[in-house]
Amino acid sequence: MPSPRSARIQEHFADLTDPRRRQVVDPLLNIVTIAVCAVIAGADDFVSIAAWAHEKRDWLAKILDLRSGIPSHDRFNAVLGALKPAEFEKCLLSWITALHEVTTGQVVAIDGKTLRGSFDKASGKSAIHMVSAWATANQLTLGQVVVDAKSNEITAIPKLLELLEISGSLVTIDAMGCQTAIAEAIVTGGADYVLAVKENQPTLHAGIEAFFLDHLDDDFARVKVSRHETIEHAHGRDEHRTYYVCDVPDDLPDRGRWEGLKRIGIAISDTARDGKSSDDVRYYILSKQISARSFGAAVRGHWGIENRLHWQLDVTFGEDHCRTRKGHADANFSILRRTAPGLALTKSWFRQGLPAGSSRPSRNNAVSSPSSVAPGVASTARA
Repeated sequence: MPSPRSARIQEHFADLTDPRRRQVVDPLLNIVTIAVCAVIAGADDFVSIAAWAHEKRDWLAKILDLRSGIPSHDRFNAVLGALKPAEFEKCLLSWITALHEVTTGQVVAIDGKTLRGSFDKASGKSAIHMVSAWATANQLTLGQVVVDAKSNEITAIPKLLELLEISGSLVTIDAMGCQTAIAEAIVTGGADYVLAVKENQPTLHAGIEAFFLDHLDDDFARVKVSRHETIEHAHGRDEHRTYYVCDVPDDLPDRGRWEGLKRIGIAISDTARDGKSSDDVRYYILSKQISARSFGAAVRGHWGIENRLHWQLDVTFGEDHCRTRKGHADANFSILRRTAPGLALTKSWFRQGLPAGSSRPSRNNAVSSPSSVAPGVASTARA
């Protein structure tokens, strides 16, 4: 186990099981460290990881034992394909949380994404679906789990919650995660929830919808309400958003099934673009007595996992085009990609996590990376 507050990468990966049974030539720490650095620099497959390592050999030799040389791309493929994703994820998460001071009380958004390139028609392997937790204030992936091929996000989310330290956080999940067991797990973990409610919970949805339709008619003259409005103009469209939250009514159907339920909310969005208008109405349940302003911030913050994590994974790291799919390699590569943006945002992460006295490699001899790699992300590992 790593010592308290230690950010030394070797301490956090000390318990990672080496899947190799024959005589080991390349230390496991070398493979993991090089893979992490290379993915941040823009490497999108095992060939580019090995190429990056050869370009950075002089720098890597200052922080790793390279007497056995740089591992081949086949070695990276074989090892990352055999590592158990849950174990690899646990070690990586331990290191990340040592590097970052996660903001207390922030919104933690949970959502899933399919790795489209992991589908293999020849072997009948389904595309992998990952569920991730995104700390909106830190812009950091806190953890992720692979959804079992015979299951869905409903069973994966509780497993993810078990990995995380969510105490004091406000957890947001879309309608798929609006399940009584998930709400209970969040509250048991010392956190609160804002869960979207749709027709997959028909009784609850109908009750909340009827409540707000009734009270919107007289502008909430009969009940206490917290209200917040925002008007924004961006990307060629005007958006008017209105948020209302009320204490949960005594006669709300299904209220007794939801652990810690305290408030219900509605988010109304009116959007105008190119002379055309559209509206969107969403309903929510909340376990915390928060204002409409805080409720609106949580709802908007939830989409950070789409706009900042999932978008970056596709555009910056080309996740949907990645054809890595041997063994556990696709899942472990996805874990690395989700970790990279958060590490890249902390300029001092390299010096904290690597031995004292080492410096980062010069970007002058950086390996070529895909043109889509964002300079602000890639430069973290190169500068």
